[in-house]
Amino acid sequence: MPLIIASHVGVSVDKATMPVQLLKIIKGKSEPPLPSHLQREDLKHLHAGLDYTNKYFQGVVILSYPQTKLGDGTDFFKIVLQDNSCARIDSINILIYGKMADDCAKVIRNGDTCIVAGFKLAKSPTAREDGRHGCHLEVSEEAGSAIYIYAQPSTTTASETASVSVAPKYAYTPLNHLKDGTIVNLYGIVKFFKPPYVSKGTDYCSVVTLVDQSNAKLTCTLFNGNLDSLPKIYKIGDIVRFHRIKIREYNGQMQGITSSGFASLTFDGTVGTPVVPRTSSKAYTFMDEEEKTVEELRIWAASNLPISGPAAKLSGVRPMLFFDLTCQLVGKAKVDGSSFLLKVWDGTKCPYPTWRIPVEARDLEGEKSLLHRLRNLTVDILAYDNHVQLAKSLKIGSFLRIYSIHTKQASAENEDVSHVEFHLHGGTCYGRGIGVLPESHPDVKELKTFLESVELADSQSVDSMSSLELDSTCNSIADIESQRCQQLSVTVLTDHQDLSNTELKTIRNSRAPQQYRIRAKLKTFKPQKLYQSVKLHCSKCNSLQEVPNGDTFDLILQECAVTPSNPELHSTSWYESVMWTTQDQKQRKITIHFVKHDEMLLYPEDTLLMIEGGTSKEIWKLTRRFKCVIPVRSTKNDLELLDLSAPFLLQGKVKYYGCKQCSTLKPIKNLSSLAAEPRPSWEPTEIAQALGIEPLQYVFIMKFTLVDGTGALNAYLFDYEKFFQIPASEILSNNFLQQKMQMTMNTLSPPGRKLDDLPWLECFIKSYNITDGNKQQVYYQIFDTTVAEDVV
Repeated sequence: MPLIIASHVGVSVDKATMPVQLLKIIKGKSEPPLPSHLQREDLKHLHAGLDYTNKYFQGVVILSYPQTKLGDGTDFFKIVLQDNSCARIDSINILIYGKMADDCAKVIRNGDTCIVAGFKLAKSPTAREDGRHGCHLEVSEEAGSAIYIYAQPSTTTASETASVSVAPKYAYTPLNHLKDGTIVNLYGIVKFFKPPYVSKGTDYCSVVTLVDQSNAKLTCTLFNGNLDSLPKIYKIGDIVRFHRIKIREYNGQMQGITSSGFASLTFDGTVGTPVVPRTSSKAYTFMDEEEKTVEELRIWAASNLPISGPAAKLSGVRPMLFFDLTCQLVGKAKVDGSSFLLKVWDGTKCPYPTWRIPVEARDLEGEKSLLHRLRNLTVDILAYDNHVQLAKSLKIGSFLRIYSIHTKQASAENEDVSHVEFHLHGGTCYGRGIGVLPESHPDVKELKTFLESVELADSQSVDSMSSLELDSTCNSIADIESQRCQQLSVTVLTDHQDLSNTELKTIRNSRAPQQYRIRAKLKTFKPQKLYQSVKLHCSKCNSLQEVPNGDTFDLILQECAVTPSNPELHSTSWYESVMWTTQDQKQRKITIHFVKHDEMLLYPEDTLLMIEGGTSKEIWKLTRRFKCVIPVRSTKNDLELLDLSAPFLLQGKVKYYGCKQCSTLKPIKNLSSLAAEPRPSWEPTEIAQALGIEPLQYVFIMKFTLVDGTGALNAYLFDYEKFFQIPASEILSNNFLQQKMQMTMNTLSPPGRKLDDLPWLECFIKSYNITDGNKQQVYYQIFDTTVAEDVV
């Protein structure tokens, strides 16, 4: 059976029919015992890439999340197990799928001892944020996994439960007295925060930076599967109380992360307002003396923290502005997989013509008559990427505070005047996000009173409008754009103009290799998450690989920082070295080697430098001022590059990688020949050649499903920058280019449109053969085609 419950007070059951078995513990041993082929594996010995079919991991349940369903309907349950080691990282995430998830969610409780056998180990996307093991365990009945649970016996009697009526007295630690590895209770003032967002895993995440009277600072990263369990922070200056938050030290800074039993209260930080805690918990303690603590923090904050000005109104916005908006949601609609429309108003009118996002009337949620009455007062805000899931869950009529909205000025091809667009970009920089305000919030009460006083235009005439007329109003922009797209091709051919169009049916029935010109429509494309289309390609061995994430670079830098810089390698004939000690508690040694030209240092914008002992954050700061940065480490006789899993060069916002298979590293002193040139250009290709590196190139890899009425065909896009007119090397670090690419794909394949309404694409494709074993298969690739300049 996939799930075995071992209980100290078990009962006899029919093992053949019960999917969950209750077994007795006799003289400290389970009956029956664990299968003899299973061997225990400790947390410190868990490494990705190994086979754990006959291994098991044992730990105590310290946290469990609500059971949920994945997008495909599969049951999912997540728990956190802690082993009994004294290691700094002593817990790991367990992801349980399918029927096993449903069974486990019914019986597992905090404090139970679990044995997980026959698991798969995979890299955890939340390890850096939640402070747990770098991998997580995946188990399911289909994979042959098993879970053995030793339930914690209940020893508390009814009388004992009733006697615990006195609230515990908690001790609170000032922020300047925090120590690594401790779990503490604390109070703090919110200096910065990011509203809750969906993390890379299954949890919601919120980030908050706290200060107190000691002037110490603490940044906390908080996770919970339940959105309502995270602190309800609405603005800078709010006061929070955290119970059972774990403290750890990273790069000389104290950080806070959620631990088992974490709980929070939030208070308005305004002096003179009632001290009323905000929390979703129905059971908490708040002593009289704590009210005094909140008042003292309010008074200190009023004179020591910048006071936020009044929130912006739509009547006061202008182009190229970032602002927070308190508003009411009156309509919403899905635009595509990575963006979502929010129609909001605050009772004031934007002084500029505003962007109207075309959506089908049937897709727009909200009362149509109200939307028509408010048509001159609402604005369309487009929320992207990680904000989409939260935007979908918002209820029409709810009051929102949307943080860091970006206004942009733009104009359409058929418009004489420009309009203002409202964007909530992806990511969480600068506290970007969406917060839902309760109706009891003072700002909501004030806004509701104001909205009720607003006189709505055309409030009488709307009642006489038919639903057909309302639908026509909502669809007018979409119809105009649809007609335009049906007539024109949204792509341009860059060569081979002499070729005539060939039907897809003919191409499918022809032998490869050949070249064709086609006119077709883009039915679907993959990947839907466009950032996943960017890969690294080696032109020599033709290999493809994923772009490493920032965690890999951080880990390599940390490992290399253990080796001290060799003073004998400082300040040679072709570079000058500077070393200093950081001011944090770790007092790290950082060495920078500035490459010289004609024995003189160049201007920063023309300088290549090499760095030892720096963090990725410090390296990125240097790239803003200097032309090139190369991370290196000291050996006995020379400086050398880091592992090629790390970038060999950073220039601007781009990381340059080398192919491990095709590169034959040369000494770092080969760079001196480039420095000796009359005007060193420090081009990445020249640097790679001097160091014996075969550079990897950023490339877009996508699969387009094309149709033309005669048939369908899958064609691959393999493009560095010609098709989108966007460099693949810059897309991952440039939000504007990511947005441009998303808008381009929305034009090539508008979401929600019928096939007849899709625009035409004129493309060149070539067919070629791939032999897999004894089987030969024909593939197709787009080439010499680019997106029309007026598409975005």
